[in-house]
Amino acid sequence: MRVLLFLITSIPLLVFSQAKKTFKVKTIAFYNVENLFDIVNDTLIFDDERTPEGSYKWTQKRYEKKIENISKVLSEIGKNPAKTSPDIIGLCEVENKNVLNDLVQHKNLKQNDYGIIHLDSPDERGIDVALLYKKASFLPTSFKSHRLLLFNEEGYRDYTRDQLVVNGLLDGELIFFIVNHWPSRSGGEARSKPYRRKAAELNRRIIDSIQDVDPDAKIISMGDFNDDPRDTSFKKVLKTKGKIKQLDSLSLFNPMEKLFRNGVGTLAYRDKWNLFDQFFFTSNLIDKEKDEYSFWKAGVFAPPYLKTASGRYKSYPYRTYVGKTYQGGYADHFPIYLYLIKAYK
Repeated sequence: MRVLLFLITSIPLLVFSQAKKTFKVKTIAFYNVENLFDIVNDTLIFDDERTPEGSYKWTQKRYEKKIENISKVLSEIGKNPAKTSPDIIGLCEVENKNVLNDLVQHKNLKQNDYGIIHLDSPDERGIDVALLYKKASFLPTSFKSHRLLLFNEEGYRDYTRDQLVVNGLLDGELIFFIVNHWPSRSGGEARSKPYRRKAAELNRRIIDSIQDVDPDAKIISMGDFNDDPRDTSFKKVLKTKGKIKQLDSLSLFNPMEKLFRNGVGTLAYRDKWNLFDQFFFTSNLIDKEKDEYSFWKAGVFAPPYLKTASGRYKSYPYRTYVGKTYQGGYADHFPIYLYLIKAYK
């Protein structure tokens, strides 16, 4: 089916030539930005290595380059077909609100007037999740962080990222967003697996609590889950479905599962691709019969400039560092996107 794209009165529209309908397009994006730290040594967290005197030699010049790089990427996600940058952006591995302010005030993004929702989490390295939103598209009505309590084998607390829940009006429609950065695979996949299972259980409780109040709530969960779509945390705990025909009213749909089956990934390690960065959402976002926003498609944003051009890591994400060697790239993950559409009157 041929798709014609155009812009009227600054509202992104799609024209499907067969259906003779026009659609508003809203872009949701998520990006693990790989250690977006400022250069200031914060004595309350372990950020010493990410300072000018630290082992990474993290200077103001390198920081400004990182801000320029990330803002460029964010400005380009959704340009085709939405003709503008994302309406909602979930981020992880950001140090604090200062770096987020620098990001949205960069010339690549400033004209889009993004708001920031960020709460400090207890992660030992000081990395957090956050949500950016276009003030012209989304009106937040409340937000809250949910703490993930983990304990290691010795019974000591293992501090990690909170799960951030934001609800608000997207063009007048109430939608809930959950931003995640689940525990890493440090120490091995099997050893760390219980931590991600706990994270999935927390996410499930958050969704259930929202639906207890509003059974028809539209909920989109996004993040770097450090698990693939077919792993236990998704299939056994969250019970996500990868095919629309499998859905019922209580199901959670994961559009990234099909991409994963087709070999698509957002990060690579030892020549194996993983799709840790994902969206999943309530099945009521599939219904295209209602005059409301519904799911169109999701994907991985990986233009050539985000890929390592040559050498051992050719086609891998073009990183800021490999080990402690500065590369000047973007991040060790590719960002992801999801499009919502609604018939335009």
